[in-house]
Amino acid sequence: MKQKRLTIIYRFGLILLIFITLYCFLLLKPLWKPILLTLLIGLIPFLLGGFIAFLLHPLVEKLEAIGMKRIWAITIIYCLFFGGLGYGLYLGFPLLIEQMREFSEQIPELAGYYKEWIQSLEATTSRWPDGVQTQMEERINDFELWLNGFVEKSIKVLMGLLNFILVLLVIPFISFYLLKDIHLVKRAAWYMTPKRWRNNAHEFMSAVNISLGSYVRGQLLVCGIVGVAAAVLFWAFGIQYPILLGAVIALTNIIPYFGPLIGAIPVLIIALLTSVKLAVIAVVIVFVLQFIEGNILSPYIVGKSLQMHPLFIIGALIIGGEAAGVIGLIVAVPILAIIKIAVIHSRDYLIKEKQP
Repeated sequence: MKQKRLTIIYRFGLILLIFITLYCFLLLKPLWKPILLTLLIGLIPFLLGGFIAFLLHPLVEKLEAIGMKRIWAITIIYCLFFGGLGYGLYLGFPLLIEQMREFSEQIPELAGYYKEWIQSLEATTSRWPDGVQTQMEERINDFELWLNGFVEKSIKVLMGLLNFILVLLVIPFISFYLLKDIHLVKRAAWYMTPKRWRNNAHEFMSAVNISLGSYVRGQLLVCGIVGVAAAVLFWAFGIQYPILLGAVIALTNIIPYFGPLIGAIPVLIIALLTSVKLAVIAVVIVFVLQFIEGNILSPYIVGKSLQMHPLFIIGALIIGGEAAGVIGLIVAVPILAIIKIAVIHSRDYLIKEKQP
């Protein structure tokens, strides 16, 4: 009985010590925050380079499996990827900046259009409680300010990338050396892991690579196809800012379920500036692309790599959106996939430990 009480006191004291440590850590935030930000900025090229190497590694492995030397396989994939990416940025980046500037100049006209729509709505909702119309007009004004600020910030971010050109130029070299020396990286990680955890860690990372890797690569490919197709169709039907809207469709398509709806909203708003007919065409384009993506592209390219019920994915998206906004929506599903794999492997590990 006495031993049990001591155990409870020990655990309570340990929890209390953890909370005190976290509280002191938060009090020292002005000291460690600048250091942490500097470290994160320094790590960004390595994180991006590692992510690109993660995407390209299966292609290099396939070329190596058919008899090609690894260095030549890396060189071919490397040149195709970065050459295509660089050429695409060279053509599309100036057009994207220009279209974003044109769109920011048209925001007052957009706000005026919707104010007229609100006034017509007020006439048909005169029986609504007092203050409802005022609230709706305030929301439109807030939307105009937010949209104007968002576009200006986006342009500044894109132009600010040019200030980090030296940092961005390092990324291809990091990716190249990671692809070239991946076996050395794996060996170093193997020896740095404690012996009793090595096999379990290897199984866990293999499962993450198979499940999450297939999902991320497939989802990025699908989003790229849908974004390019949307931009071409918007341009063909005369919808304004086709490159900007295509980029929005591609980015929002990363988010499962909610992404297509989020991406359709700016397309509908911009198309309405021209005509209702063009807005209908734009909605039909988005609907057809999402139908093709959901029934043809995703099943064949992404497949069922996550093997999770939609309710879990929707729950993760809600939590991610509340916690970190758009970034949270994008990373919610990959984090959920890692948590799922970690839970399954922890369960299997505990079962093995209990067995004689």
